[in-house]
Amino acid sequence: MDKEFKKLGFIGVGNMGGAIIGGILRSGVAKPEEIIGADCSPQGRERAESLYGIRMTADNREVAGSVKILFLSVKPQFLDGVLEGIKDVLPEGQLIVSIVAGRSLSYYQKMLGEKVRLVRLMPNTPALVGAGMTAACCSPEVTAQEMEEVRNLCSTFGLFEPVPETLFDAVTGVSGSSPAYVFMLIEAMADAAVLGGMPRAQAYKFAAQAVMGSAKLLLDTGKHPGELKDMVCSPAGTTIEAVRVLEERGFRSAVIEGTAACIEKSAEMNASKH
Repeated sequence: MDKEFKKLGFIGVGNMGGAIIGGILRSGVAKPEEIIGADCSPQGRERAESLYGIRMTADNREVAGSVKILFLSVKPQFLDGVLEGIKDVLPEGQLIVSIVAGRSLSYYQKMLGEKVRLVRLMPNTPALVGAGMTAACCSPEVTAQEMEEVRNLCSTFGLFEPVPETLFDAVTGVSGSSPAYVFMLIEAMADAAVLGGMPRAQAYKFAAQAVMGSAKLLLDTGKHPGELKDMVCSPAGTTIEAVRVLEERGFRSAVIEGTAACIEKSAEMNASKH
C-alpha cells in the first residue's frame, strides 16, 4: 500500500470511536496527523477536531480510500449504506476493523467480498475511561502480525482478548451489555446506603469504588471469586448475613438469567443479519 496513505481512518467518531482515538493518541501509537475521521454530523466533526486534533470530513469515501487501517464505528442501521458507498474505493491490502454490533464476518464477506481483511471487535463502554474489555475475531485473510497490530491499538483503551466468533453472543452478555447491570448494582447499593443515612453523592463513590476495587482484586490475584467472597465473610458477621439475604432473594439466579437473556437476544439479532 502507498506509503503516503494515512495510518488510521475512522468512519463514525461518536463515543466509542472517540474512545479508541483518544486511547491511541494518549499512548503515542499514532499522532493526530496520522488519523483522519468522517462523521455525518457537523457537531460531531467539530467536537472530534477540537478534542483530538485530527482532520475530519463529511466524506466517507475520502477516508476509506486513504488509510491503511479503516475503523468502522457507525450505528448498525447505517452500515449497509456506508459499505455500499465505499466498497469501490477500498485500497488493496487495507485492513478493516469493525466495532459495529450485530454484524458477522460473513456479513462483511457478502458486502465486500470473500477476501476482505477484517477484524471484528466488541468493546464496551468502560473503554471511554481506558478500562474497556474488547473481544476480537478475524477473517482468514488477516495475518498474525495484523492481529497483533490491532491488539496494540486496542490495548490503549483496555484489555484485549481474541475469541472465536461463535462466542460473540456470550461476550455481549458478559461484557458488552454488562456495564448496565453493574450500574444497576451500584445504584442499588447506594440507595441502601442513603437509606442508612449516607449522602447520595458519597454513597455512589463508596459503592463504585468497592465494585472497581473488587474487580481489580480478582484480576490482580487470579483467585476464584468464591474464595475472595469467603475472605470477607466472617463467622456470624455482617457480610454473611447480607450474602444469606441475597441468596434468599435469588441474586445469582437473577444475574444468570438476565445475562442468558441478553445472550439469547444477541443471537437472535445476529441470525437475522447473516
